[in-house]
Amino acid sequence: MNTLNKSRLRTIGLLVTLIFFLFEGQASAYVGPGAGFALLTSFFAIFVAFLLAFLSIISWPIRILYRLITGKNAYKNSRVKRVVIVGLDGLDPEIAENYMKANKLPNLSKLKAQGGFYRLKTTTPSISPVAWSSFATGVNPGRHNIFDFLARNKRSYLPELSSVHIGQVKHSLSIGKFVLPIGKPNIQLLRKSKTFWKILGDHGIFSNILRVPLTFPPEKFNGLLLSGMCVPDIKGTQGSFTYYTSKAPSDTDHTGGMRIPVEMKNNRFESYIPGPPNPISKEHEELRIPIQVDIDTDEITISVQKDKYTLKKGQYSDWISLSFKAGPLVTIRGIGRFFCKTITPEIHIYLTPVNLDPDKPALPISHPKSYASYLSKLQGSFATLGLAEDTWALNEQVIDEDAFIRQTYDIHDEREQMFFNALDRTDRGLLACVFDTTDRIQHEFLRFLEPGHPATRGFGDTYNNVIEELYVNMDKMVGRVIDRLDDQTVLMVMSDHGFKQFTREINLNTWLHQNGYLKLKEGADGSKEWLGDVDWSGTRAYAMGLAGIYMNIKGRESQGIVNPGEEAEALKKELIRSFTGLPDPKKKQPAINRIYSTTEVLNGPYLDNAPDLIVGYNPGYRAAWDSVTGKIGKHVLSDNEKAWGADHCIDPEFVPGVLFTSIKINNEKPAIIDIAPTVLELFGIPVPKYMEGKSLIK
Repeated sequence: MNTLNKSRLRTIGLLVTLIFFLFEGQASAYVGPGAGFALLTSFFAIFVAFLLAFLSIISWPIRILYRLITGKNAYKNSRVKRVVIVGLDGLDPEIAENYMKANKLPNLSKLKAQGGFYRLKTTTPSISPVAWSSFATGVNPGRHNIFDFLARNKRSYLPELSSVHIGQVKHSLSIGKFVLPIGKPNIQLLRKSKTFWKILGDHGIFSNILRVPLTFPPEKFNGLLLSGMCVPDIKGTQGSFTYYTSKAPSDTDHTGGMRIPVEMKNNRFESYIPGPPNPISKEHEELRIPIQVDIDTDEITISVQKDKYTLKKGQYSDWISLSFKAGPLVTIRGIGRFFCKTITPEIHIYLTPVNLDPDKPALPISHPKSYASYLSKLQGSFATLGLAEDTWALNEQVIDEDAFIRQTYDIHDEREQMFFNALDRTDRGLLACVFDTTDRIQHEFLRFLEPGHPATRGFGDTYNNVIEELYVNMDKMVGRVIDRLDDQTVLMVMSDHGFKQFTREINLNTWLHQNGYLKLKEGADGSKEWLGDVDWSGTRAYAMGLAGIYMNIKGRESQGIVNPGEEAEALKKELIRSFTGLPDPKKKQPAINRIYSTTEVLNGPYLDNAPDLIVGYNPGYRAAWDSVTGKIGKHVLSDNEKAWGADHCIDPEFVPGVLFTSIKINNEKPAIIDIAPTVLELFGIPVPKYMEGKSLIK
């Protein structure tokens, strides 16, 4: 089948999907972080959307002809027909090299011999949303505005998601008990600078971008895109599981989830699936779906919305469609999977975070909007949550290690299916897909490769081979990619950072409090989350996120007390001296390698949003869990006993990523910001002057 016919079929498929979606008559909705849903469009807007779809159909031949004419010249300076980028988040060069030496990664070894294998310099800090943003734009964080998962609000000192801002609808119409928002909210991606696939599209070159982090909300460009990291769940969070249990309540709260106690009556209990607040009700009550669970000797049957699902112990359900009825003709759709953990003597059932339904997403998660629905029609339901693998459920022992591995590889299989489908259909242009499996498995299982890790007590050697199996599985996938390529295609297999053990945690705010830089309110003990116990009138510095320290600057923060200029610079130098080489009495070694002054390692127009200092932890250390959530604990240093026993949020020099290429490159020390200009040059597109990365093409 020639390229024109394939392109024609893709276009028809997307249009048919769009029409199907519009005829359903559901009102769309959006998720606000922690604030639930509000209507995205009025019914008039849906009618307008239908009209636009009709106009799109009748103009289809003209658009196809235009693309054919412009497409002829798009590749005239191109060195290649196609570039394929396989992102393996967190793949570590040292681990990969060891397995290659042991002849366990034949396909990556083949790629190394054909082109090359390099350590890929990551960003400062070495955090996934930061690094992938530099991958996409070819600039340092000071020019793309992403410095961590979280950013601080300069007025309230509360954390905000660094990637996206979702504003409220300005006007609404009150009708009885309902409030109907008029218009739509502003959903804004906070990452700045221009992605290299947008630049390619501007020059007529098609791209298909699958699950690359920091692509939510999706941008408009000449191509297809399915958003990745930072897509929320149906509640507007980054992943909130539900846990049903007949066990008596304890003092333990499950971070990142909701515990629902159940009472058995005649081997049955009735409960509910919690959803978002009702977007059109004045009370904004939580929407719920009733469920009934019948327990047999070795299986359970879950009844939900007229359907029944039978599970045995240790079994997951398939994706289940969940419809939350907000009002007449207003339905918010999600998908979830149940897992039966135990049946006796206590019942324990886990429900994944309720993902946005890709068939009818309540938020724009793809470009065009119908692309997610098209993929759903093509392969069935799939995870849409940005951080879909539920690491927190494992951390809180709501699911066990085996259940987590199964869930992670199920999600990986979904990603593989859409990737290889796109690979077979992308004859020319760019295809980039990021697989999260490598990151999530290493976070949770790299601990088993370190004898004496505090989070491996009592496990024996059960999971010692999980990391090797992970790398072998990824190598096999790379082999399947290689088998589908021709000599006019360039393949890059890369990661955004590497990995190291995480055995000891550091509460930076506790240290700042104990050393007089952070003051607590009278009578407070520091246990409130998000720095709720902090007295800002006496605080000069505070930590937020995974690697950032901020000074409380007068005129910048709402209650700042540190004068900008000489006083701020003196405080910065004082903190650098104090934190650098911070000793760990238990391990008798320094916990922090160095402290980076942000203005010395980053540049650009967005530095005012960055931390003043970036902490470069030594391997084995990371920010404490309580420190990340803004609590001021009693101990500066303590053991990390969470299943999340490895990390990369340390000094970037210790965690470079990997780069395997099918062609030779001109730099033995490439950086992640070099990928964008390299792809542009491969297609013969001029590299913008603002890009700091350099092309790797010989």
